[in-house]
Amino acid sequence: MDIYGDKTLEGTTQILKGLTSYWKDRTHSYSMQNLEEMNDWRRQAWRDLILSHAPHKDRLRILDVGTGPGFFAMNLSLAGHDVTAVDATEHMLYHAMENAWDYKAKVNFVLARGEFLPFEDGSFDLIVSRNVLWNLEYPEKALSEWVRVLSPGGRLVYFDANWYLYLYDEELKLKREEKREAFKRRHSDMDVTWGLGPYRVRELEQMALALPLSKERRPDWDTRVLKGLGMQDIKVEEEIGRKVQDPVEFERDDPTFVFMVCAEKPAPMP
Repeated sequence: MDIYGDKTLEGTTQILKGLTSYWKDRTHSYSMQNLEEMNDWRRQAWRDLILSHAPHKDRLRILDVGTGPGFFAMNLSLAGHDVTAVDATEHMLYHAMENAWDYKAKVNFVLARGEFLPFEDGSFDLIVSRNVLWNLEYPEKALSEWVRVLSPGGRLVYFDANWYLYLYDEELKLKREEKREAFKRRHSDMDVTWGLGPYRVRELEQMALALPLSKERRPDWDTRVLKGLGMQDIKVEEEIGRKVQDPVEFERDDPTFVFMVCAEKPAPMP
């Protein structure tokens, strides 16, 4: 497995550099989180959920955008599909490659941003991602690219959340603080900041203020953009984490929950 692509990553900015630095620092801990999922009931839960919304083909051509340490990519490869995975952080890709090697999962890893995909039109039957769009500078451009590289009849299945909407919504901010205090009382041994610490949390919040999706109410935004791109059969499921997350992690996210968006690229008219 090799890393391909333009390592200059067209359009690099201070925001991208900051996010890349963050994910570089999170590489090891995030990889450990992914491996925990690979080694318990969540591996099958995520696989079943994704494939239940995928096109009905025995062997799908799948693109995992923002693969991180490779959980989706490995999982779907081991289910018998042809998987390509991209990420903008080189350190993440090296961890993903090591993880895939350990699990004997065949994945083509590519260094690329989600907004600028180095693939031909119609290259994939299914595109998946998790917690990616929120931290992109050009999320609408990204969705346009994902639709472009989908084959007719292909589907998007992705997962995200309103992670930083509380920076714009005072009521949500207060509710979040109340929930976090209650969580800490119930689980005094757990860190509600995922081990980031107060300095890193403030740094992330500053970056989030510069990202366009932090202030959007989603998945309403996603539905609107996907309709504009001509996608059909758009389905949304909120609080999807009940099906695929560790119950304590799901509780820790409250009141911000992961949602799922699924949409199909229409086939051309005969």
